[in-house]
Amino acid sequence: PEVLMDGDHSMARCAEVTESVLAEVFAALRRHRVALEHMLLKPSMVVPGKAQAQRAAPAQVAAQTLRVLRRTVPPAMPGIFFLSGGQTPEEATANLDAINRSGAQPWVLSFSYGRALQEPALKAWQGQAGNAAALQAALLKRAMLNGAAREGRYDAAMEGGG
Repeated sequence: PEVLMDGDHSMARCAEVTESVLAEVFAALRRHRVALEHMLLKPSMVVPGKAQAQRAAPAQVAAQTLRVLRRTVPPAMPGIFFLSGGQTPEEATANLDAINRSGAQPWVLSFSYGRALQEPALKAWQGQAGNAAALQAALLKRAMLNGAAREGRYDAAMEGGG
């Protein structure tokens, strides 16, 4: 389930709504006797709305996201794969890294990004066949950066260069 970034809602409001939605999701899964051990969760991170003047620091996103997950997601769930949900590629990567640097959790914490993974590659490509190598390089770079974030090894300095 994804709580959209559209609007000017606070991070606290996003946390409140995310917690409510996840509680309902897991109540429904229990009612239907779904084996949590055989599924994955794809939620958004807890972030303020896009129209908020001040962006949240990765440490804040990690703390609020993990707080909500600990309150709602049973440890039987093997993995949580975050949606980028309108974050920039750099924000999504930095936030995933901060989440994974926050210590051991009962779930695998990874990514299932669409736009945040593809956007740099599409910018490099620009719809031109001659830019295919640039597209591939940009996609590989973004995937490697997110792989590092998945392991808590990302650093913003890795964004520089080709």
